[in-house]
Amino acid sequence: MNNILVAKEVTKRYGDHIALNKVSLEIPKNSIYGLLGPNGAGKTTLIRIINQITYPDQGEVFFDGQPLKSSHIAQIGYLPEERGLYKSMKVGEQALYLAQLKGLEKAEAKKRLKYWFERLEIGDWWNKKIQELSKGMAQKIQFIVTILHEPKLLIFDEPFSGFDPINANIIKDEILNLKEKGTSIIFSTHRMESVEELCEHIALIHRSEKVLDGKLSEIKKAYKNNIFNVGLVTKNGDMILKELADKFNISSSKFDAEENQLNFTLQLPNNDSSGVLAYLSTKANVNHFVETIPSTSEIFIRTVQNKGFHE
Repeated sequence: MNNILVAKEVTKRYGDHIALNKVSLEIPKNSIYGLLGPNGAGKTTLIRIINQITYPDQGEVFFDGQPLKSSHIAQIGYLPEERGLYKSMKVGEQALYLAQLKGLEKAEAKKRLKYWFERLEIGDWWNKKIQELSKGMAQKIQFIVTILHEPKLLIFDEPFSGFDPINANIIKDEILNLKEKGTSIIFSTHRMESVEELCEHIALIHRSEKVLDGKLSEIKKAYKNNIFNVGLVTKNGDMILKELADKFNISSSKFDAEENQLNFTLQLPNNDSSGVLAYLSTKANVNHFVETIPSTSEIFIRTVQNKGFHE
């Protein structure tokens, strides 16, 4: 079995509102899977179904090859966007309590907590109360509690919310380390720029429907438009630009007089990038000729437009 989780045509309604409409997903084992879309798209509803907080009206969910059932909760770790720590409790006391709720024996829980508190350099927080911590500090505690029981599947809903850039990078590195050790991860966010360094596979959800899914590298390849950023070293920028404009779709042109460099964006009529590069080389010294890869956000916008959604 190559998938840790499979959802088949999952539908969820709340009164007249359809929160999920026949959503099907296959989340590969040992991967970081981006569950993407704007707020209100249906991502959190799907996560709540996976965690059995609520149940689908139609469709099925399978965990590690079996129909999802209550015993699977012990193999899932969930960090929700809305945090749920008890403000008046001490950090260590609360972390130990939550770890035991996950099924860990007290001695083993203490051992693992000590390791993670030292790893994230927060050992002196043990006797602080949660209300003394910043949002980012409290987030670190919840991150530790979420991963402490070493589940097969981790679900992070906006995991970088509240973190400064340094601590966001620390948590990002820990997520990558968990993946390298064999953990499967669902990364849910509406900030699509966050997925570029983390996710191998993605699903885009919009207005309760899945509009796109697959391997991120293959999706990016499919959405390329043969657009290249070009830099030519020349003193005859205007003349060359006019000649090129007769042959190609040129945009965003600018001449850097200090560097004697003509910069522009070029869209090829076909896939003959090597032929175009050879042609440009006869006109000037080519400083750069780099294909523009669409961002996840650009792909999402194009997909939504192509499917006829209107904001």
